[in-house]
Amino acid sequence: MPLFDIAEPETDGWDAWLAHAEALTAAGDPRGEAIRLEHLCETGDGDRARLAAAYAEVERRLGLEGLRGDGSWRFTWTRGFLDEASFRPAEDTRPHRRALVERLLADLPHTTPADPADPEQGEGALIDALLSHPAARRLRTLALHLTDYHRSAEHAAVALGARERPRLERLYFGYDFQYLFEDGASSTGSPINPLDFQGRGLVQTDFWDALPALRTLELEGAFLFHSVRHETLTRLRTRGSVISDGSLFGLGPTPGLESLTIDIGTDVFGCSCSIDQLDELDASQFPHLRELDLTRAEFDTTPHELLSVLADSPILPQLERLSLGALPGDAVTELAPRFAHLHLRVDGADHGAP
Repeated sequence: MPLFDIAEPETDGWDAWLAHAEALTAAGDPRGEAIRLEHLCETGDGDRARLAAAYAEVERRLGLEGLRGDGSWRFTWTRGFLDEASFRPAEDTRPHRRALVERLLADLPHTTPADPADPEQGEGALIDALLSHPAARRLRTLALHLTDYHRSAEHAAVALGARERPRLERLYFGYDFQYLFEDGASSTGSPINPLDFQGRGLVQTDFWDALPALRTLELEGAFLFHSVRHETLTRLRTRGSVISDGSLFGLGPTPGLESLTIDIGTDVFGCSCSIDQLDELDASQFPHLRELDLTRAEFDTTPHELLSVLADSPILPQLERLSLGALPGDAVTELAPRFAHLHLRVDGADHGAP
């Protein structure tokens, strides 16, 4: 898009950004006025209503007003670029989505073709339209709550990985469910069987290299990725069995991880997670892990055995915080001394080191 031909400053200092705003205004880019008004609001002399109106004009000029009106995307602006964005398909505008998808495919850049006549491809097209837009290259936080995940997960991954996103620090990627491995329902009401993706994964495209600033990641669902490969990711929360081979801790190379939260309950078949999964908690894979939260993790064993396995785990000496769900008091009393070096929290109650 010609409006993005003027490179933005590499510094966060306002002097450079105000000079950038002047250059944008001279070039006829409405983002210049929005940036100027944003600066006034930050210094206490601005009018929030005028700023909102300025960014509404930016959205109109950039072809993003349709995405705003659809309601599936919610996003904020900072210094002429999208800053925070969250996607969750809006139900009330679904009857008009085909026309919107047709306009987006005709008017805006996109990474992957989509068929507007197929309602289950519309979700991916909406995600692609925003992530492929030049205004999204400075996104700082992104949440993708999927419904047609059998189609849109890969579509979103391709769009995410198509260009580097140097400021993206926080990402949520996944879909809602009550019981793990239960059939989902697409936007057309068709069943989606997550077990169809066991071994092959919902996502084939590796986009981790495009997110160098990523520090916090939340994944939710079943068999989303083959692996999570990121050198500097520090916080990870998973809900479900997000790796395609069913592994909880065999995530892939994440050497910078400091905090790991595992949320996995009894699945739709009435089965709990195998205690053998804890064997993959290896210090060589997680050399910097300091906090492990298993509060919402259910294993197919007794509470006493769970504590015993954790007490013998090679990862234990390096942990500073360990959180578990409800356990009988006698098991905690008996084995608590083996956790004396760390902050142990059981069902919300603190034990051991502060």
